[in-house]
Amino acid sequence: MKILVKNPYNGSVISEVKASTKDDVDREIQILKKGQKKYQGLSSYKRFVILKKTSDLLREHKKKFSHTIALESGKTIKEARAEVDRAVQTFLLSAEESKRIKGETIPYDSVPEGEKKSGFYIRVPVGIVGAITPFNFPLNLVAHKVGPALAASNAVLLKPSTKTPLTALLLKDTLYKAGLPGDVLSVVIGSGEDIGNHIVSHKDIRVISFTGSLNAAEKITKSAGIKRILLECGSNSACIIMDDADIEHVAERIVRGGYALAGQVCISVQRVFVEEGIMDDFVSALIPKVKDLKMGNQMEEDTDIGPMISKGARDRVISWIEEAKDRGARVLYGGRPIDDTFIEPTVITNADESCKIMGEELFGPVVVVNKFSGIENAINKVNHTKYGLQAGIFTNNLDVALSAIEGLEVGGVVIGDVPTYRADPMPYGGMKYSGLGREGPGFAVEEYTEIKAVVFNTP
Repeated sequence: MKILVKNPYNGSVISEVKASTKDDVDREIQILKKGQKKYQGLSSYKRFVILKKTSDLLREHKKKFSHTIALESGKTIKEARAEVDRAVQTFLLSAEESKRIKGETIPYDSVPEGEKKSGFYIRVPVGIVGAITPFNFPLNLVAHKVGPALAASNAVLLKPSTKTPLTALLLKDTLYKAGLPGDVLSVVIGSGEDIGNHIVSHKDIRVISFTGSLNAAEKITKSAGIKRILLECGSNSACIIMDDADIEHVAERIVRGGYALAGQVCISVQRVFVEEGIMDDFVSALIPKVKDLKMGNQMEEDTDIGPMISKGARDRVISWIEEAKDRGARVLYGGRPIDDTFIEPTVITNADESCKIMGEELFGPVVVVNKFSGIENAINKVNHTKYGLQAGIFTNNLDVALSAIEGLEVGGVVIGDVPTYRADPMPYGGMKYSGLGREGPGFAVEEYTEIKAVVFNTP
């Protein structure tokens, strides 16, 4: 069976790839089990060299990777180039972390039964990591799972999105060219129903690292069994704008954070809460900037917003906009479908908390702007959701910023910028239903290793 990979812009077939079966998965896992045992014996320096070389090759072949990313995901060519630049750093960071996997001494003699005993602990690889990745960052989100896992001496079974498998296959070839043994990384391609559940429940997979929808994450937790589970299940990220903020600057950042990749980013700006005294001025600054965004072919240099990943994704966003309107929300700009996979960049105000557009992850080019009075009220509004990935706040008041840091129920608080900011070394992950665990090479290595305690008994 073949899987057709299509350009979201016009539906044209870019390529076709072989769909993997459960038998294929079983066969690859047996290969990885043997390969991991050998790879575990590789020195940290040799692992560093492989991952550093991968980083260098990504930089060298940036044009090819950028083209592939843009063509299959629909993100603009400018966004695709930025993703390659980030993946270069993610693999470099992973290479550096391969040299930092260490333990420490344990004061066994600090307890009565520990006399004449000494020792330490070490970190050892978990085994095989099952990595399941989404369409929206087909290179860098793969890098955030594969890089640290390989740095920690694990083998990896990677299942990329069926909509964007070409970038993952290209990365696999690049890792092999960098010197990675061929029996340490496998790429299997298929849907969650076809092979995803089989991977998740397989007894030889010791860690599942997943980025995707909350619905899929909940299924994973029910079928994984006894293994470590790392989940990044999205958000409906919010931004607070206090009345001492620079309105023009904030409007520019909201546009950047809300409409990149047509809003199909886990930490895309979805909900904006503006202090009531500056609401009109902020909207007046925001709307012209949204109107200036150019939609179109993602491969053209001057395109700001490319297509959504599919017509189905577009239709869902349109239905949520209509629901919000039915419950009293007002569309200040946009909201109309264009062609099969485009929606006008949209600004909505006065949206009720009961709307899907406020409570669920939208994953589309829509920003909701509501007003508030007082920082405590704003914090309560941001927290009024089951998600908690990241939030941003624009203020020049340190006390207000500290209140936000303490009160916001999220995995990351960004002061003076939008929640869409992510630096690849940071501990990235969420609270509540946004997920479990943290990414960022230094933090992911801890997730991909286990602690082994060592005790010396001195007669």
